[in-house]
Amino acid sequence: MDYSHPSLKQQHQGKGQPAASGDNRHGAHTIVLVPMPHPQVKVVRPLTVFGYDDAPFGHAEVVLDGVKLSSEHLILGEGSGFRVAQARLGPGRIHHCMRAIGMAKRCYELMLNRSMERKTFGKYLWEHGGTQEMISDSVSDLNAARLLTLDCAADMDNIGPKSARAKIAAIKVAVPRLTYGIVDRAVQVFGGAGVCSDHVLARSLALLRTLRIADGPDAVHQRSVARMEIRQFQKSKL
Repeated sequence: MDYSHPSLKQQHQGKGQPAASGDNRHGAHTIVLVPMPHPQVKVVRPLTVFGYDDAPFGHAEVVLDGVKLSSEHLILGEGSGFRVAQARLGPGRIHHCMRAIGMAKRCYELMLNRSMERKTFGKYLWEHGGTQEMISDSVSDLNAARLLTLDCAADMDNIGPKSARAKIAAIKVAVPRLTYGIVDRAVQVFGGAGVCSDHVLARSLALLRTLRIADGPDAVHQRSVARMEIRQFQKSKL
């Protein structure tokens, strides 16, 4: 439930329910859990992402038609939606980055194998300067993504997710970009084979591009990082 919606905002103002403005803006959402199957919940169709079908694990178009809710459906009570969502996002974003690094490592190794097997103009691909640059850039990006994620995870353990917010937001932007670049180079080395379903490259490329939107788009995280950096710098000058 979103109490910032016009249909609910006035109804809940002053009645002990979260108001969707001012200092209480983080109390404007409530998460509910509706057991399935449910007569008022209709799954219309599974949705594809870049043409790939992830059903039954992906997302779907769902119609909610007069679903009746009670207190038993609430997750941690009314107005706790933001808190519930944020509690899992720190570890969840590290998990996303770990998966992205593993995916990029696999594609990087495929690129190395391809460069040692295929020849153009009488030389193996790895012997060409352009391929050497892609290998060099990829190993650097892979290590950068690993170290950024490891540094963030260490702060999560040592100082907690609240104090590590800036690094959590930073890896959510940096790691998908770094790993996407690695897979993109692998696709280039494979040529036409890289964009077909015979190899994992095309699907990996789609998944990593999607990751720049999942759990919040890049721009939102960049805004958060910039604001936290400015506040910290201002405090250091006092």
